[in-house]
Amino acid sequence: MANSFMKAMTLTITGTPTTWKKTSIDQATKNDAPHNNSVTFVYQTKVAGSFRGVSVSWCQNPKEHFVSIMLENSSEENKYTCKIDLESGQSWGKKGLKTFEIQGARIDIYWDFRQAKFATNPQPCSGYYVAMVHKKEVLLLLGDLEEMAYERTKSKASSEEATLVCKRDNVYGKKLFCTRAVLEEGKSEHDVVIETSLSGPDEPEMWISIDGILASRIMNLNWRFRGNEIVMVNNLPVQIFWDVHDWLFTDLCSGPAFFVFKPGFSETSSYLNSRECQENSEGSGRHESLEEYPSTNDFCHFLYAWRT
Repeated sequence: MANSFMKAMTLTITGTPTTWKKTSIDQATKNDAPHNNSVTFVYQTKVAGSFRGVSVSWCQNPKEHFVSIMLENSSEENKYTCKIDLESGQSWGKKGLKTFEIQGARIDIYWDFRQAKFATNPQPCSGYYVAMVHKKEVLLLLGDLEEMAYERTKSKASSEEATLVCKRDNVYGKKLFCTRAVLEEGKSEHDVVIETSLSGPDEPEMWISIDGILASRIMNLNWRFRGNEIVMVNNLPVQIFWDVHDWLFTDLCSGPAFFVFKPGFSETSSYLNSRECQENSEGSGRHESLEEYPSTNDFCHFLYAWRT
C-alpha cells in the first residue's frame, strides 16, 4: 500500500458549501450524547526550581463526575494527585484545600465550585477556580473567578506562567464527535465537529468542520484511513492528522479513531512520515507515534473518538 500520509494539502475556510449542513457543537452533542466523557489538559510549570508536568483531568460518567489534578515528581512512580468530587450535594463540599510537599516544597491546591455552571462538557464553563500555589505565587490558575482565587490564596501571579502543552479528549458518539480545540495561540477554543458516513452503498467518508464551516472532506476512507491535511483558520495554518483504522477494520467498540489538531507549521509531518514507514499498515500503532512526537514546546490537541 502506498504511504497513507499523503503530501499535506492546504485548504482555506472561506464559507459553507451548499452541500454542507452546518452543525453546531451543541446540536451535535444532543444528537449523539456522550456517556463517558473525559478531557485532560497537560501543563508545564516551574515548582521549586524545576519544571514539572501538571495534568488536569475532567471526567464524567454515569457513576461519578470529578476533576483530578496530578503533579509529577522526579520519579514516575511517585506522583501527587488531588481528586475533587464535582457532584457533592453540599455547597461546603465544593470548596476546599489540599496541601502536599515535594522535595521540601509545600504546594497548596485551592478550589471553589460552588457557583460552577456546566454545559455539555465535563469541565465547567464558568463560575469556578482552581489554583495551585507555592510560596505565595499562583503557579497555575484555572477558571474565570480569578479575583476570588487571588483574594482567598493571598498570593500573586507567578513570574513564569504555566504553559499548556497538550489537550487530550475522549468523546463518544454514533456519527458525530465534538470537541473544542485551541487553534490559535492566545485565543479562545474553536468548536470542532467530526461527522462520518461509514456504512451504506457509497465509499465511507468523513467531514471535519470548524466553527460550523466545512474545513475538510476526506473521501475513500478505506484507502485514506490514515492521513493529514493543512487547513487555514482565520488565515493561520492548522495541521490535522487522523487515524480511523479501528472504525473501519475492527469491532465497533474495540478501539477509537485518533485525531490531532496542531496549530502552525512544523516538522511534525516529516517525523510522522518516517515513523509510518516502520509500522504495519494493519495495526493502530499510529496513536503512539503521534503522542511520542518529540516536541514539548508546540501545543497539540489529541482526540480519541469512540463509536457507540
